[in-house]
Order: sequence, then structure tokens, then C-alpha cells
Amino acid sequence: MKIKEIIVVEGRDDTTKVQQAVDADTIETNGSAINKETLARIRHAKEKRGVIIFTDPDYPGERIRHIVDQAVPGCKHAFLTRDQARAKHPKNKSLGIEHASIETIRHALKKVYELADIRESEIEKADLIEHGLIGGREASIRREKLGEFLQIGHTNGKQLLKRLTQFQITKAQFEQAIKVIQQEEKDV
Repeated sequence: MKIKEIIVVEGRDDTTKVQQAVDADTIETNGSAINKETLARIRHAKEKRGVIIFTDPDYPGERIRHIVDQAVPGCKHAFLTRDQARAKHPKNKSLGIEHASIETIRHALKKVYELADIRESEIEKADLIEHGLIGGREASIRREKLGEFLQIGHTNGKQLLKRLTQFQITKAQFEQAIKVIQQEEKDV
């Protein structure tokens, strides 16, 4: 699988793993110490070939994603869930792209999203409350499942509606995801 866009990752281990999964070029941010030169390289890459931001599903990864997206609008986004990015050895608590399987990385890069300018969404805050995604005891777990199903990453309650809107998730897609989550909960 060849990727036209340049993939922004956090470090050398991520580059190695991504290049095992797909034929692609990467730019490494070297963690959250992203500097002006790196942002300039990403901006240039976006103009020439396009960019996919593919960072770890943790706070530093989301911070880097936000910094790059603010500095270089119009990038595409790929996500892994926390489970997909968790180290396989039980004593290793590390979380990162370098721990994901080749197949998982390929799947994430096939399900790339492009952020839209914020517009009105069919989904409202009331829908999130009704389906237990904010304001409930199981809300965080449900948001994680929703993010996994829709391939938009995990987010907190305040950011969920914004993320659904940015990634142009329709009410039909949202309701389908909720049905799957509710069925999984019944089956447990």
C-alpha cells in the first residue's frame, strides 16, 4: 500500500513501524518539542503532497496533533485506539504507534479523515446526553467505544461534539455507532 501524503509521526520508532506497514514518507516531530523548522517542513509537505497526522492516542499525541493542525490547516488525520497502540508485554505500560500491528496501521491509514471548517451538525449536545456520552458514570467508556467505531480517536466530553462536527459525522453514522455500542453492552 503506497501513501501519497507525507505522514507526521512523533518519533523514529513510529517511522520504522509505519514504513513496515506501508510505503510512505514521514516527518518526525521528535515528541512534543515540535519547533518552527519542523512546522515549516510540514507546511511545505502539505503544499506539495498533502499531510496525514498520525500521532499516539495519548495526551502528548493529541497535543502534537492540535499544534500541527493549528499551524498547518487542512491536514488529514488517522487514529489508533488506546488498545491498538498498547504495548503487548504486560509490564510495558507504553502507548504508541510503534506497538500497533501492521494490519492495524494499514486500516487506520485507509480510514483517514479530513477536518472540515466547523459548520452546523445534525448531532446536538442533547443527543450526547441522551446516549450517555457526557454526564454519566459510563460516559468515558462509551466515548472511547464511539471514537473507536467511528475512527475519530478518543476525546473528552467537552470536545466530543466538536470532533464529530469537524469530521463531518452524520446523524445516521452516529446513530449506527450508538446501536453497535448498545448491542455490545447488552451482550456483556
